[in-house]
Amino acid sequence: MAQFIFTNIFMISLGTILYVAVRTLPRIEMSGEDKKGIMERWLASELPEKVDVAMNGFLVKFLRKLKILLLKVDNSLSGHLRKIRPENTGANAQKPAIDFKEISGKNKEDGNSVIDL
Repeated sequence: MAQFIFTNIFMISLGTILYVAVRTLPRIEMSGEDKKGIMERWLASELPEKVDVAMNGFLVKFLRKLKILLLKVDNSLSGHLRKIRPENTGANAQKPAIDFKEISGKNKEDGNSVIDL
């Protein structure tokens, strides 16, 4: 589902970029009148660049704060997991060694040993 949403966002942004590029290309008009629409005047002004700079600044600050928040949540969850995890589990846990002599001794006593040592 997430891939579908990201694909739609990508296609919409690509369409917007193409629309802006096509609208800013110079055109040859038959009439001598030069009528510009609201969109053309807005695209030709400095406003889109100012909006872009403001959005970049906001995104940089927002993403840094979000990263710090996520790191704090991660550390908190790791601490809680360490508290509830038993001591004998995990990477440092040692499994008891298998005593083959004891196993073979039991088999001899039972009379069911397959291999006599």
